[in-house]
Amino acid sequence: MGVSIASIKQSIFRVLEYALAFLVIISLNFALPRMMPGDPFLHLSGEVDEVLTFYSQKQVQYFREYYGLDRPIHEQFLTYLKELAVGDLGFSYYYKEKVSTIILDRLPWTVFLVVSAMALSLILGIALGSYSAWRRNQWQDQVLYTVLIVFSEIPAFLVGLALLIGLAAGLGWFPLAGAATPFAGYSSVWEKIVDILHHAALPILTLTLARTGGIYLLVRNSLGTVLTKDYMVTARAKGLKEFRIRYLHALRNALMPLFTRVAIQLGALLGGAILAENVFSYPGLGLLMRSAVVVRDYPLIQGIFLVLAVGVMAANMLADLAYKYIDPRTRPAAGLKPGAALPLPAGGEKGDA
Repeated sequence: MGVSIASIKQSIFRVLEYALAFLVIISLNFALPRMMPGDPFLHLSGEVDEVLTFYSQKQVQYFREYYGLDRPIHEQFLTYLKELAVGDLGFSYYYKEKVSTIILDRLPWTVFLVVSAMALSLILGIALGSYSAWRRNQWQDQVLYTVLIVFSEIPAFLVGLALLIGLAAGLGWFPLAGAATPFAGYSSVWEKIVDILHHAALPILTLTLARTGGIYLLVRNSLGTVLTKDYMVTARAKGLKEFRIRYLHALRNALMPLFTRVAIQLGALLGGAILAENVFSYPGLGLLMRSAVVVRDYPLIQGIFLVLAVGVMAANMLADLAYKYIDPRTRPAAGLKPGAALPLPAGGEKGDA
């Protein structure tokens, strides 16, 4: 009974943590756009930077009253919370359309970039990290370590600019911008898919190069630690094949910390995707966010920030839940009181998987 009560308390505590984090997110989401100088209709009336649409002072005042921007800030915040409670993200000042509709049109492009880059960086990071761990302190390990550390330290937009100048503008192997060829008449679905992949290749490569280094280091160090464990010596003493020792025993245990790392990487990957989309003029949420910030479109900025923040928070929550099922050491053992030490496995050491 003690274990179940402890588990319930822990679950409630985690829910409260995420609820508090969500409250902070929506509060900052409301405040940050309004901390920028100017307001939407000053920009739209051409009084700041470039002329987009000319509004007279009377029209500006009318729109401020119509959208409630003339009200006290606390009233605006309460209205924002009420609309958010019913799933209303607001109405875009600039695009004259529902924010939810605009975001749903652009979201698939960003998800495609992020998921593709995450999958490729995981595959490369695990493969190269494992190879370095097997070749620890040899020349292969030193070369991989140096190259991937250098790439991981270069900002994603600089990597993107180098690829854009070298492979797109210089060699002409890839398109300079966009997600598909404008006004293209495709003869088949496959031709359309190839065109989309051709346009997405450089943004995906940019994000993959920027994120592979972190996964590589985690796998390399984690696997290097696992290889020193006593149960690895025991596995070899039993005469198990090297392939089974490396990938069934060692790599499986070394990858457990990677699940939490992936959730953390998602936030950085989304940030990199926003920059990469602007470099390649890729029509995702990143390019949309830049347009929204330029014209001070508060509802659209709030909607994009909220979708990205909730996506990262949801990924962290799922990783937190999944890790408890993947690693049995994080679950309380049956019959133990809260805080009691776990029994040692037969013939093993505490903490060995």
